[in-house]
Amino acid sequence: MGKCGRPHGPERHWLDVPFSQRNAARERGALWDAAARRWHAPEPGLPELQQWTALPDLPSPLPGEDLGFSAGLVVDSVPDCWFTSVRECVGELDHERLRRMVTGRAGQECEACARSAQPSTKRWLEVHERWDFDSDAGMQILRRLVCLCTPCHNATHFERVRKYGGHRMEQTARAHLAAVTGMTDEAVDQHIRSASLLRVQRSRQEWTLDLSILTDAGLDPQPPPPSTKPSRAPLQGHHGGSPERKKSRIPQQGGSVRRRGRRRR
Repeated sequence: MGKCGRPHGPERHWLDVPFSQRNAARERGALWDAAARRWHAPEPGLPELQQWTALPDLPSPLPGEDLGFSAGLVVDSVPDCWFTSVRECVGELDHERLRRMVTGRAGQECEACARSAQPSTKRWLEVHERWDFDSDAGMQILRRLVCLCTPCHNATHFERVRKYGGHRMEQTARAHLAAVTGMTDEAVDQHIRSASLLRVQRSRQEWTLDLSILTDAGLDPQPPPPSTKPSRAPLQGHHGGSPERKKSRIPQQGGSVRRRGRRRR
């Protein structure tokens, strides 16, 4: 294989460039390796690219991560915390390390539908969290990270799509869920209703986030400051935050973060 086709050849001086900073990195001389799907510097030690120098690879699986947990495509029943994601908690550079690890171990394919990224149709590969809930202990535990393409990610966040995406996007997500899972229309409707009811039930409880699979990997997740508005648009071209609840998250020892939901008065 030629020089450009070797994803891990010794000539590569790898960079960790978050997607939002790709244009800035390109303007400063960074080069894109399509085979490795990573940015690299043309030569080592360039000061203008120093901020993106690649950090060591993260272990796979992450310490304590359960790769068999919650497989397939399902509608999430996560409490009202749509804008509290791993991306926001770990920062862009560490999230790029996580993205690189998760998409790499998935073979650059969605783990739900086995499709690869297709930039021309705005289908990307994205990192999604799978949570476990211990209602007796009030623990919301991050069990694993999964690689999903954009359509599967939208279907997983069906409640968010329905709230912000409009009728056409809602129908697209519903149809994609049916196509990937093989469920009938009636079964899809029942699955969505059950997930929605469970999400509402869970949103009434106070939860402590257990992010130990991240902290045990050497990351230092920090929740964003409490806010009534998301730090970014929930869907492309759509904006808005939840009108019902504020979120307050308090760092806890042992890799946990507490989230409190307060009703507006």
